[in-house]
Amino acid sequence: MKTEDISLFHRIVETGSLVEAADILNLPKSTLSRRLQQLEDELGVKLFHRQSRAMTLTASGSHFYQKTTDMMSYLEQTLSEITDTKAEVGGSLRILLFPIPEMLQICQAIYHFMDLHPSVTVEIIISAEPQDMIRNNIDIAFMLEEAFNESEMVARKVFSETVHIFASPDYLAAAGTPTGPEDVQNYNSILFRYPNGKVFNEIPFGNDLKIKVKGNLYVNNLDVCMDATLAGRGISLMPLPFCEDHLQSGRLVKLFPDIEPYQGNVFMVYPSRRYISLACQRFIDHFVDEIQRCSRINEQIGAELAVG
Repeated sequence: MKTEDISLFHRIVETGSLVEAADILNLPKSTLSRRLQQLEDELGVKLFHRQSRAMTLTASGSHFYQKTTDMMSYLEQTLSEITDTKAEVGGSLRILLFPIPEMLQICQAIYHFMDLHPSVTVEIIISAEPQDMIRNNIDIAFMLEEAFNESEMVARKVFSETVHIFASPDYLAAAGTPTGPEDVQNYNSILFRYPNGKVFNEIPFGNDLKIKVKGNLYVNNLDVCMDATLAGRGISLMPLPFCEDHLQSGRLVKLFPDIEPYQGNVFMVYPSRRYISLACQRFIDHFVDEIQRCSRINEQIGAELAVG
């Protein structure tokens, strides 16, 4: 019995469909069906009730899934412990990126990992839409802290972002400039909807004060949020690095410059209910090392500038 066939069985369970599993795994449906049949023949039991549009587990299939999930987890953990961290690993990774300012920095770390492990295939998915990580076979995601349920995920903070309130000069000329935090309730806000459906409708001032706002435009993408702000549709909350060019050109105005900005966090998350593959574990370790290395370089540059 091949452990790879057990992994294929897990993907079918998690998608609930032979067709969806085949699409995600980039395998012909006939190949996946044949290997499932071979696994059932070896076990001598039926794992699924086959229906025209979906597949549901039999009692034996459910028992086999529960038991082999732990077994595969222990196997991958053992391989991770006994394998040289510099040894080549194979397999595939599906990585979901929320459209954040650090997106290209994350991609550079992914490319470096691929150079170190040329046998690994990586699929990068850029989306602000809700994604079921288990069902869609996503190994790792980079998301804002408000965008996922921590009770169902393992989460590691990897970035902090300084977030400010912005508006276009044209919008402020028409609506007036707010003089204090409480004034934002009287302005139209461009509201951001996260992948989990939550709407970011409380503007933070520093890390202690939050004021509820309202607006007539909802977006789920930073680029669209920026475009709407530049078009004078209202005030918005966006990361400072994302807005600096428009600030310098005068197309955006930063509101409340004397108030301490809010610090937003970006997390690397992965499902806690499924085993982590060796390739996934190696990437997590690699990315953490990359972040620490960049942090040391930035600290060194900052110290040199301070001395200079």
